[in-house]
Amino acid sequence: MEERNLFEKLVDLSPGMEIWWDSSPIIFENWCKKMLAKADPADHDNLKAQFKRMYDPANVEGQLFRGVTTNPPLSLQAIEDDPPRWQKVAADFIRANPGISVEELFWMNYKEIVKLGSDMYLPLFEKSGYREGFLSGQTDPRDAFNGEAMFEQAKEIHAINPNVMVKVPGSREGYDVIEELTALGIPTNNTLSFHMPQFAHCAQRVEKGLVRARANGVDLSKWRSIITAMESRWGDLGGLRDFGREAGVEVSDQDVRWAELAIFKKACRYLKKNRYHSKMLSCSLRIGPEVNGKMRVWHLEEKVGADIVVTCPPGYIDQIINFDNQSAIVFEADTIERDIPKAVFDRLMKIPYFEKAYDENGYRPEEFNSHPSLVKTADQFAKATEKAVAFAEKCLKG
Repeated sequence: MEERNLFEKLVDLSPGMEIWWDSSPIIFENWCKKMLAKADPADHDNLKAQFKRMYDPANVEGQLFRGVTTNPPLSLQAIEDDPPRWQKVAADFIRANPGISVEELFWMNYKEIVKLGSDMYLPLFEKSGYREGFLSGQTDPRDAFNGEAMFEQAKEIHAINPNVMVKVPGSREGYDVIEELTALGIPTNNTLSFHMPQFAHCAQRVEKGLVRARANGVDLSKWRSIITAMESRWGDLGGLRDFGREAGVEVSDQDVRWAELAIFKKACRYLKKNRYHSKMLSCSLRIGPEVNGKMRVWHLEEKVGADIVVTCPPGYIDQIINFDNQSAIVFEADTIERDIPKAVFDRLMKIPYFEKAYDENGYRPEEFNSHPSLVKTADQFAKATEKAVAFAEKCLKG
């Protein structure tokens, strides 16, 4: 096992990059224990040192994790990590709120998880001058196409703590909400976003919101805008390989990763060129592809030097720490500026699914809600949210 993991090496070469924890922070301690339990005893001291560098309440300014992303499904991990604790929390809510409904209890549980997690990152938020230490709390995924409901939920979520950034989906209705929240000085993270038309539209709506905020004298000192690129959810879940076959193009695992990276690299250049105030976030990362018989991590290797956020779930961090080929990965400077191979790009451009995703004008906002990646991801998130609701129902029934 390497003394320093790939995330630490990546940040060394990327001054503007932020590594975020993609789950509730309250499971971090138990996750560390589980990692140690399955590790070779010879690696324990190394692992403990890495964990302390990831999250260190005694040295928040020096820790690796600069923020957090959560959502209702991810917050379910917190409940599953310690069911007795959350049964007691739910019982307290039930006693304090006679006649509470299942949905109300679910929402109270969720907000409590957001509160506890954001509390853990408040010291970093304050010491960084409100630039880091944000925790993203998401509107209810089941309301991804209900602008009015999302707007009210967003205000409620942000009120939990000043470092709570609101995750809003990249639906047509979601971008209306993002502009309205920006105009109020509420920080946002555009989730369920996959392609250049969404990224461009979000950045533009954010700028409109900023104009309104400044005109009204709104305090923007604690505001940020993040645009999430759900990379493998576009490439794998969205069906790039299938769309390639329809176009008569055979798409390899390498091609899928190159396609995702091409879109992400263009998004970074687009924001920089137009001097937009939003920052790209890379998520849904995967190990791979295999090159000459060896596994690589192109999702990290091709982002060196990027002024972005990279958010990583516990499972992916586990994979990276225990990555067999880690010692062979040598990061090259400023790979974020490097284009993907021209032959691969030319082949991908024959696939309408890629061509439209790469063109910032490839889809109209009216088409966002029907994009395969958004439809499938929204459905998954809604079903996962129902599991958290089921937990609340079980508690309510005693």
